[in-house]
Amino acid sequence: MPNSNDQVRILFVEDSPRLRRYISGGLRNAGYSVDVAADGTTGLSMAQSSIYDVIVLDLMLPGRDGMEILRDLRDAGASTHVLVLTAKDTVQDRVAGLNAGADDYVIKPFAFAELVARIRALTRREPDRKHDVVRVGDLEIDLTLGIVSRNARTIDLTARDFALIACLASEPGKAVSRKTLETEVFGAIDKPASNVVDSGICVVRRKIDLPGKPSLIETRKGVGYLLRDATSGKAGQPTD
Repeated sequence: MPNSNDQVRILFVEDSPRLRRYISGGLRNAGYSVDVAADGTTGLSMAQSSIYDVIVLDLMLPGRDGMEILRDLRDAGASTHVLVLTAKDTVQDRVAGLNAGADDYVIKPFAFAELVARIRALTRREPDRKHDVVRVGDLEIDLTLGIVSRNARTIDLTARDFALIACLASEPGKAVSRKTLETEVFGAIDKPASNVVDSGICVVRRKIDLPGKPSLIETRKGVGYLLRDATSGKAGQPTD
């Protein structure tokens, strides 16, 4: 599996010129190698003729739609991670996309930070794992459906909040550096403030922590931040 952004090849299939420029430029700034396609026919041809780590795939495309492309790739035995982009936002729509072979599903409009966090999580997932959930004590992070809950209660998070948690959860048992969080979560900001990561962590802590209980996000001075089970002191672990 690739372990750094410059080893990760992404195919971005999207018919909107504005979105193609914005997303592909942001991903390249974050250190990824990105190819783009403006229609489904070209996208499928590129996906079949080159090796990619992740395909970011719009569903509504000229030529061939994204669902057709996805089914063709899976029918041919391709195990490349596919992240679907779509405006269809119901749970049923998401489940349909996942059942068709998608590895993840991001709803339009979306924050660039969330997209990068999802891609980062996918590159650390084995190809045959189609659903990633990380549990940290009573906190559950569904990296595929983008849902975070604690004690079975869903927590209301912004896209950037989720991106921060997803970035921490994608490295279970390891501290994630401030620089990595700044690049992966806030990479679309031209000149992020020096305290942007610390401020973001504080916001997320207020939302996921319980009054009078230790924080689930531990600060490792000089290293970064670690998502942990505050009751046991153990880091989160991925489950299927």
